[in-house]
Amino acid sequence: MIKGNGISHLFKAALTDFKRNKLRTILTSLGIMIGVLSVVMLIALGLGLKNYIQEQFEGLGANLIIIMPGAGFGGDGGGFGPAGIISGTEFDEKDVNNLKRISEIKYAVPLVFQSTNVESGANKESSYIMGVNEDYFDLMNAEAAEGALFTKTEAQSRTKIAVLGYTIAEKLFEVPDNAIGKTIRFENQRFKVIGVIEKTGDNEQDRSIIIPYKSTFGSINPDKTFWSIYLGVESEDNVEMAKQKAEDTLLKRYGEDDFSVTEQSEILSTIDQIFAVINGFLIAIGSISLIVGGIGIMNIMFASVTERTKEIGIRRAVGATEKDILYQFLTESVMLSAFGGIVGLLLSIVIVLIIRRFFPASINALAVILALGISSAIGIFFGVFPARRASKLPPIEAIRYE
Repeated sequence: MIKGNGISHLFKAALTDFKRNKLRTILTSLGIMIGVLSVVMLIALGLGLKNYIQEQFEGLGANLIIIMPGAGFGGDGGGFGPAGIISGTEFDEKDVNNLKRISEIKYAVPLVFQSTNVESGANKESSYIMGVNEDYFDLMNAEAAEGALFTKTEAQSRTKIAVLGYTIAEKLFEVPDNAIGKTIRFENQRFKVIGVIEKTGDNEQDRSIIIPYKSTFGSINPDKTFWSIYLGVESEDNVEMAKQKAEDTLLKRYGEDDFSVTEQSEILSTIDQIFAVINGFLIAIGSISLIVGGIGIMNIMFASVTERTKEIGIRRAVGATEKDILYQFLTESVMLSAFGGIVGLLLSIVIVLIIRRFFPASINALAVILALGISSAIGIFFGVFPARRASKLPPIEAIRYE
């Protein structure tokens, strides 16, 4: 076991060698620094994306139920995605009316969703069409920043009116107030803007054109079907009952595999599972650069052993043991890795602080532990081999080495 003075001496000896070879020290640590930066940034961005998605769902309240075709957000299919949705059914007005009759359900909002390009004058922007009924605004806690939201009467008619998300209103009219009363064009249709909703922070909603769902019937939605149905339950205590009754209602028309009924807690749980897998892949990808950095340290340490062979021989001749030499080179290797790891971690913190102005990237304890733990472990692992080689050099041959 190395005593306190021995450890202090090892650190001083390592620092002396680093000062003597500053450029080599920096270049050797660079590989670990880049690797740690990659791992921490990938985790931070993955965590930020997870937080962003969760915030959007949590903002809807705990009483949200989403009905989707096929596997939807989960269900027996074991996941969610385009394949599950495409294989499911298509909902219609009869489904919405049947669900509205369930006593526990306060809101039943059909959703027609389609990406599109919208024009106003010479301005043209990419956007999303969202065909809904009047309950959408209450369900999403959306309020008018300018103008007004459409009413039940307007939602049930084919009136060509639209409520714009805040961002798309800014893109088309510079000042959202300028949008009121103006005409926009998309999908060969003209719609009059009657309102602009307050900025939500949800990019999809802020870039959306919200129109009465019946005004999509025709060229936009010739089948008169819905992509999904959102249900709002008045009390959180009634969510499970409402979910069961919604399933029973839809089973009268469709098979079990044709749709999914998912409450918010299940959606958030699915998101957690997905991002746990994604984070695993991101860490694995970032670790490749750490391994490359570790190999670089090993190569440099082998070169250092070769150029310091005579020094090793002299130290052995004056009483240094194999363990002393082993610890000396191992300490240098660990310090190089730790230095690179700390610099990489500090750089990633600075970058994340900058990114957070635009995106909720976040560094958690896992990222810090992985950054420092893996960098130190790499120093030990890749430093053992050159350190052992140095400790095994015969003193006489080492002194004679030129």
